[in-house]
Parts: sequence; C-alpha cells; structure tokens
Amino acid sequence: MIPRIYIPADSGALALGAEKVAKAIEKELKERGVEAKIVRNGSRGAYFLEPMVEVATAEGRVAYGPVKSSDVKSLFDCGFLNGGYHKRWLGAPDKIPFLAKQTRLTFARCGVIDPLSLDSYKSHGGLNGLQKAVAMAPADIVSQVTESGLRGRGGAGFPTGIKWKTVLDTKSDQKYIVCNADEGDSATFADRMIMEGDPFVLIEGMAIAGIATGATKGFVYVRSEYPHAVATMNKAVAIARKAGVLGANVLGSPNAFDMEIRVGAGAYVCGEETSLLNSLEGKRGVVRAKPPLPAIQGLFGKPTVINNVISLASVPIIMDKGAAYYKDFGMGRSRGTIPIQIAGNVKHGGLFETAFGLTLGEIVDEIGGGTASGRPVKAVQVGGPLGAYFPRALFDTPFDYEAFAAKDGLIGHAGITVFDDTADMMKQARFAMEFCAIESCGKCTPCRIGSTRGMEVLDKVAAGIEAEKNLALVTDLCNTMKFGSLCALGGFTPYPVMSSITHFPEDFKPAPARVAAE
Repeated sequence: MIPRIYIPADSGALALGAEKVAKAIEKELKERGVEAKIVRNGSRGAYFLEPMVEVATAEGRVAYGPVKSSDVKSLFDCGFLNGGYHKRWLGAPDKIPFLAKQTRLTFARCGVIDPLSLDSYKSHGGLNGLQKAVAMAPADIVSQVTESGLRGRGGAGFPTGIKWKTVLDTKSDQKYIVCNADEGDSATFADRMIMEGDPFVLIEGMAIAGIATGATKGFVYVRSEYPHAVATMNKAVAIARKAGVLGANVLGSPNAFDMEIRVGAGAYVCGEETSLLNSLEGKRGVVRAKPPLPAIQGLFGKPTVINNVISLASVPIIMDKGAAYYKDFGMGRSRGTIPIQIAGNVKHGGLFETAFGLTLGEIVDEIGGGTASGRPVKAVQVGGPLGAYFPRALFDTPFDYEAFAAKDGLIGHAGITVFDDTADMMKQARFAMEFCAIESCGKCTPCRIGSTRGMEVLDKVAAGIEAEKNLALVTDLCNTMKFGSLCALGGFTPYPVMSSITHFPEDFKPAPARVAAE
C-alpha cells in the first residue's frame, strides 16, 4: 500500500508554515526514494497544533504537530510513515482532547478528506442529503429544515425554514440562492474553513436550497481576502458541474440548479445582506431600506434566499439524518451545533463545533485553556468587532442566542476574542466607534455621524474632560445608533461600547484616578 500523507492547504495552516513543511516532505521522499501520495486537505481547526501532518497507517491515521520543516528529516528517521513515535507525535487525530470533545456535524469531513475529490466526499456521506431532496416535494424539504430548528449562523439567528418558505411561496419567473461568505468579523474563520476544507458540502446545501425554493441560480459572495477559498470553490463548482451535481438536471432529476463564485472588494458592510446584493448587482455596497425583504424582492428584484455559509453547509446533514436528529442537539430555541471560533490571547485557539449550551467560562477556560500570556482573563468579546465584551462575572452565560441577548450580548458568527488583564477597555470602546466610522456605508445619519461623534466624545473622556457628562452623552449617542441605524453596523456598535462602560467602569476614569487606582 502506498502511504498517504495529509498536509493541510488551509489558509490558517499555510500562515503557520504548512507549505514549507509540504515542500520539505516532498524533498525528503525524493531523496530517500520513497513513494507516497501527498493529499492537501483542509484543517481540522486545532490551529495551535498546525501545521498538523497526518499519515494513514494500517491502524488508522496518526497525527504529528505542530510540524516545522526542520522536523521533517527526523520524522522520517523515526518511521513516521508507519506512525512511529517522534516528539511531534499526537496519536489518532480524533483522540486529541480538543477534537475529541467536539460534536462534528457540519465540520465532520473538514481536515479529513481531500477537499476536491468528489469520490472522497461521497465516501464520507456526501450527497446523501441531496439524493433525498431530489426525490421530495419542495414544501417537504422546507418543512424538514423548519422542523430542524436551524437558524441563521451568520449572526442574526433568523429561522432558516421561514426564509425558505417565503421564497417558495413568492411567485416569480426567476429566484436566487445567495451565500453570504463575506466573513469579515474578527476571530471568525469557520466559513473559510468549510470553503477550503469541504467545499462540496456548501455546494450540496445550496443545491438543496434551490430545489426547495424553486431557485435555479446561486451565487457565493466571498471576501477578496480569501484567495485560497475562492480558488478552491471555483474548482469544486467545475467538478460538481461536470459530475452532474450542478446543471440542468441535478443528480439526473428534473431540477435545474447552477452557481458561480463572486468576489467582494473588501467592504465590511457588504456582510450585511442588502449591501451584499447591491455589490452583486455591480452597484456600490450601500444598505437598502427594508421592506421589501430580499426573500420577496432581492437580487435583481427577484425572490432571494440569503444564507450564511454555515447555515447552508448544515442543510445536507439535516436532509440526510432528518430534522429530529439535528434538533436533538442544543438548548432552548438554539438547536443543532455551532462552530465556535476561539482566538485572541488564548492558549488553544481554533474551531470548536459543539451543541449550543456550553458556558462561556467552559469555552474560554477549559477548551481554550485560558490566556496564551498566562495572565488572568479580563474580557471576552463574542460576535466580532460589534459584539459585547463580557467580564468573568458573566462566564456562566450559556452559548445560546437568547441567553446572550438577555445579558446584552450577541453570539453573532460565534467568533470569540480573549483579552487578558492588560487590555484597556476605553481604547476598545473607542476602537468600536472608529471601526464603525471607517466601515460605514454612509447611508444613514446615526451610523455615519454617530460613530465619528462617538470617537470625539470618548477622546474627551480619555483626556479627563467632563468625564461623567461625556459618558452620559456616549450612552445617549449609543441609544440613537442602536435604534436609528438602518443596519447592524451602526445598530450593533453600541454593544462593545456600552458593555465596556458597564462592566469595566474603572477603565473610564480620568487618567490621574486610574493611576491612583492601580
């Protein structure tokens, strides 16, 4: 049997030196005259162990990591092609504690298969959901997705089935499926991991959505900062089309569905669905007023399903295993699993897919292992740059849409950023206002002007100028932005600002008082 060596071509692994490791392994194989097949897979998401190299042995796969190019010669000397022991030896990948504790549904194949092998995808359960969908009535597919309790994983948490039903029930000569892959939040990389590590699951999910709603055309809107994801998705779409997964007769059925990849131009606001639609149409990425809802009048004025990558990639397992199977995971109205992305000043950064319900403390302390610096955790921002900062006092909050909303927080795209006790929360609050000012599309006054005024007022607080009066002004300004902005960019900016003021008041005292307190 020819040995198979798995080396991630995932962007995160590449950033940590995976390409150098791959070249060193190729060179070593050549010099030793050893024949082996190198598979460039995605990442399993344990980025603190990347580059993680795996070898398929008679007893199963054995992982090594984090591997440096300088380790390669000694790996071969230790017989790593047969799973031999080395200082980088990790054993069976699914026994690594960070991975063993997970519930992998959406990410079951990520880091396991060759991303561009349709045969590999099918041998791991791929296309089962689509096979079932082509034999069902559209309304029955929508019912199954509704019954599963799947909600938008992009941040809003809107029930996916309701959105699909609206598009299905709206009569039109043309309908569209749009995948929002403009993953712009800090500490988020789940969408990218799927597109680079298991692209066919997204294609399958979009095809199911098309059949369910009567849409025959799909678009994946990817951010320009993801060139590897764009390249992988384009290749995967071509492969799927050639194999009859996409086209005039999906899997030989009467259903037609095709799709293409579109690349954004780097605007954060295009993560908002109506700005994204404008950008797709070749217009400036500016927020549209609602109504009309995109489900009724979306892309080119036609009924459009807009879902996040993870929402669409979760559909195949719902169709394959059934709504009850998926709904069995989670808590309250938050059903299924959520890919939590752990980043910032943290020991074990990476993607952790689990059922809703773990507490924030469990995620940060047990799974994340606390701070990388070894200092105490001061704050955790959940939900990207517009998410609230939670102090340790709120670490008992379960990871659930409603539980976070009750504490004035957001789950968002489930990215969490950890900060130790050296973080200055006044600077973090000002950064939120600055971020909004830079990224605002300019359409509405509360966001465009409010964010700029917010920076100015917080600068006065930092300078000790009428701190109490100006903090009251910031609070009033945040209230206007929250309820007066057209979209979530201006509407959610108050979350990081107000949570910083509420939970870390000591950081907003005038400079002399802060020094005295320290």
